[in-house]
Amino acid sequence: MGRKRQRKRQGKAPRAAKPQKVSENGGPPLYTEIDRSNEAFEKYYKAQQIVPEEEWEEFMSALRRGLPVAFRITGFLPESKHLLKIIKSQYFADLLNVGGDEEKVGKPSNLTWYPDELAWQLDLSRIMIRKSEAYARLHSFLISETDTGNITRQEAVSMIPPLLLDVQPHHKVLDMCAAPGSKTAQVMEMLHGHVNTIPEGVVVANDVDNKRCYMLVHQAKRLHSTCCLVTNHDAAAMPNMYISKEDGTLEVLKYDRILCDVPCSGDGTLRKNIDLWRKWNVANGNSIHGLQVRIARRGLELLVEGGVMVYSTCSMNPLENEAVITSLLLQCEGAVELVDARSSLPGLVSSPGLHTWKVSSKDMAVYTSFEEVPETYHTQIRAHMFPPSPEVAAQLKLERCIRILPHQQDTGAFFVAVLKKTAPKLPWESQNKDKECEEQQDTKEDKSIVPRKKRRIQGYKEDPFVFLSEDNKIWKAVRDFYEVDPSFPNQQLLGRCQQENKRNIYLVSKTVRNIIELNSEKIKIINTGVRVFCRCEGKEELACDFRVCQEGLPTVLPYLKKRKLAMCRQDLYVLLTEEYPLETQFSPELQEQLKDLEKGCVLLVYTSFPGTPDEFQLVLAGRRGKATLRCYVAKQERVHYLRVCGYDVSEYEKRDRRKKPEDTPKIETLEPEEAVEYAEETTQEQTENDIKVGVDGWGAMLTMGEEHNTVQLLQASKNLRHIASDVSTHLSSRTR
Repeated sequence: MGRKRQRKRQGKAPRAAKPQKVSENGGPPLYTEIDRSNEAFEKYYKAQQIVPEEEWEEFMSALRRGLPVAFRITGFLPESKHLLKIIKSQYFADLLNVGGDEEKVGKPSNLTWYPDELAWQLDLSRIMIRKSEAYARLHSFLISETDTGNITRQEAVSMIPPLLLDVQPHHKVLDMCAAPGSKTAQVMEMLHGHVNTIPEGVVVANDVDNKRCYMLVHQAKRLHSTCCLVTNHDAAAMPNMYISKEDGTLEVLKYDRILCDVPCSGDGTLRKNIDLWRKWNVANGNSIHGLQVRIARRGLELLVEGGVMVYSTCSMNPLENEAVITSLLLQCEGAVELVDARSSLPGLVSSPGLHTWKVSSKDMAVYTSFEEVPETYHTQIRAHMFPPSPEVAAQLKLERCIRILPHQQDTGAFFVAVLKKTAPKLPWESQNKDKECEEQQDTKEDKSIVPRKKRRIQGYKEDPFVFLSEDNKIWKAVRDFYEVDPSFPNQQLLGRCQQENKRNIYLVSKTVRNIIELNSEKIKIINTGVRVFCRCEGKEELACDFRVCQEGLPTVLPYLKKRKLAMCRQDLYVLLTEEYPLETQFSPELQEQLKDLEKGCVLLVYTSFPGTPDEFQLVLAGRRGKATLRCYVAKQERVHYLRVCGYDVSEYEKRDRRKKPEDTPKIETLEPEEAVEYAEETTQEQTENDIKVGVDGWGAMLTMGEEHNTVQLLQASKNLRHIASDVSTHLSSRTR
């Protein structure tokens, strides 16, 4: 046989550089600004009459401006009210004193329709951040607090659908198209907002895109909820899930509240997604209408009788809004009604839903009925896209839909409709639907029955969810070390591996456990629960190998009787500003509590502003070493705690703005001796304490040997060795 001819690889020719416009004075290249206009867009929406003719210019002018920044404070946190005071008294007060061109723009305004003054909006562009120190401070503050979950940066109109759901702690909630997760986080806040214990309800956050599901997990984890379950399924074909009732029988999981924020053409986001000006065309709305109907229809099937579903889009197109609602109401034949929710948000300026609209093809040909549509367009234009007769439209009460337009309150455009299910079954649901549930029950009781073939789950295979048994070694060690109260729901603890040597232990609510046990083989669950315990990897032998995690501490603290330490304000400052503080740096009261306490995890409790309306409690997870006491709190959270406790954090904010990524070494890459020096340098930079720790302090004491006796020098040397040991232990756990 002949040898294969080796083909010589040729390199690709270099791509020609794009021509650039050069300024007349030889300066940097000039770029033409994106054209914020689209003739087809204006023609289409003028024909739809979504705004009165006299408001058209104002409407278009608002669309061509940039979108203001909006954010909301996480309302269920104990320090939320005090954080609001700090924002208003410090950051907003600075903005009011800004002069010059910024006087006309950039002033913060409260979103009056959001409860408790927790949502705000302001113009904040990159130019303003560069020009003004006040804007730069606010920008750094928003980034820092967003990372810790205390603030969520979210478009103003996007906050409306969760508010209309009116979620209560016992509700079972489904977010059908949840990613990236800002609305899901808002729903979780409402679920936790009225109780101090683990809520009975659950939030099932679903998305069809596997990658976006992990973005959703990131959002949900900031709130440390035990009641969130992230799933990865097509919302239009969302599978039934089962839960067991108190008598042990199974039933299909029906939801009290459903958020149906469907995919859309997104032309309501033109103010922030300016590339849509160039890409917009009529076909975008026509092509996605069918998917929106299918998703909303499936949502109504999963809704319990008397439950509420909020349908929303960030589109102005009536084919994606009123046409979808009309199709649903006509198909439901009275089993679903459109609720007037406009009075639920006083202060929100909106327009009523449309009763009639135009249907166009991609070449902008307008049709008044389906009979006029050419056969070639029948796959793009459907009969149920056309508006109903005036009599039917009046019966459906389409004016109860809520349209939010950009010029009304300087926001993006949005559409919301609130639907209530008034019957147990919908007309198209077969009476034989219950047979599947009966079959599931029979399979559970009679093991001889061959179950249905498992649903094939696409994408990455997730780690299993394994609940801990009562006699589990990990649980026994944790229970004895922390003296856990018998009322603690240990049957709701789980790990993500089959092996006994688990590294992380998570806690979920009772409802989430119920769902996982009965549906884990047919539902693709991405993530759930909050991490409450994790293994301490190190060389030292401890009485318990598991420490309490900071994110799960507020949930488990009421059940733990041992290892709690009360600290004062100065103790809190030392813990938050130093990485490895010595025990001698703390107050005598805290040192007394540490005297007979063995090494390991400790829970440090501080009450801020006691006896005042601003009183709240902070709890930190820490570790007692040989001679040190440190806390396991991330940097941004430390700054947050210092801020809400009244300390000046301006230096930290300036440092973050000045710091370059290459300035900070990765501690995992350092040798133990270098890590000790780095920890000492960081400690000395972050504290005003006069006590010298580490090599520099040891050297200083050597130079003053005449003033210090041998005992003091030996004690300092011993302290240094203990610090090095603690750092080495920390490094070992990080590298493993």
